[in-house]
Amino acid sequence: MSTGSALVHVISSLGAGGAEAMLDKLTARLPREGAAVVCLTGDGPIGERIAARGVPVTSLRLGQGGLGLSALLRLFRDLRRQRPRIVQTWLYHGDLIGGLVARAAGVRHVVWNVRNSGAALDRLPARTRAIVHLNAWLSHWIPQRILCCSETARRNHIALGFAADKFVVIPNGFDIDRFAPSADARASVRRELGVREDCPLVGLVARFDPQKNHRGFIAAARDIHRLRPDVAFLLVGRGIDAANKSLAGWIGEAGIAGCVHLLGQRTDIARITAALDVAANASLAESFPNTVGEAMACGVPCVVTDVGDSADIVGPTGRSVPAHDMTALAQQVLELLALPVGEREKLGQAARRRVAELYEIDSVVARYRDFYADLLRRESR
Repeated sequence: MSTGSALVHVISSLGAGGAEAMLDKLTARLPREGAAVVCLTGDGPIGERIAARGVPVTSLRLGQGGLGLSALLRLFRDLRRQRPRIVQTWLYHGDLIGGLVARAAGVRHVVWNVRNSGAALDRLPARTRAIVHLNAWLSHWIPQRILCCSETARRNHIALGFAADKFVVIPNGFDIDRFAPSADARASVRRELGVREDCPLVGLVARFDPQKNHRGFIAAARDIHRLRPDVAFLLVGRGIDAANKSLAGWIGEAGIAGCVHLLGQRTDIARITAALDVAANASLAESFPNTVGEAMACGVPCVVTDVGDSADIVGPTGRSVPAHDMTALAQQVLELLALPVGEREKLGQAARRRVAELYEIDSVVARYRDFYADLLRRESR
């Protein structure tokens, strides 16, 4: 870490993920002088991007052998030397470890950033569940404020015992110049997949994880295929490839192997998303799904499960269904596909306007900037 940091971010990982993506967007738009990032684990693609723009990134590599005491001591000494004005921590593990070390190092302004919805905790590893409950107790003493990205996350964590008076909600933000409608993307993705230019394309962008409910989406795709065999399905994300035996088995059982395309983890998500006719989110738990906002920015209408803030995000520009109800999800996708092209495009245009009005990245970063300034104004008083 550089000396004299004004704002230090401590995050659990710097791989591909929603929290990591938001940190990436923040560091790209906030002043870089005096900023620093500490990753509790190893390096990742987002860490490389942040470092490339001149923000120092330190990886403590916790969990890669030993007790990690030397790494924590290093973090403690660095924070004592720098005396940053604000330490903002991200994700449950980052909040716990970063918050405790920052307080021990004498940092006055410690801010947690809770990204999980706080629902479906039973699907989390036992260790993570224990950390959530420990954080609930520590939240009354360690952080000065607790940021979260959705109203649902705020309510759920208060119900878990987190300090209610410390929460501030700032939603995720989206780059509407990068995520935008593109006729070229629609054509090029279809050429890549080897399907007709007029082939209806329904997509799900999510890493392979039980909460993302790929099995449910495959069941919905089966129902859609029975009525619309012309539709192709596109799945993108970490672990979404032919080597995934569970996923391949579900697709085979559904009898839709010929129309499902597994693209794995990609770096051209904006291009792929802009090629879709309908974007789906079948999750069993979410806080504020980035992929939904990205699809809306691309002018793609969405069908989402009513988890987290998903239904409020899409509003009247998309459709929401109860979690676990994949029959309803299939029906809503079919209804959108049945609309005249012009009507579906109007929905997509309304979705893009909604993102521009409520979740445009520069306005969201401005809310973070105002939040930090307010913390420091209170100190000066």
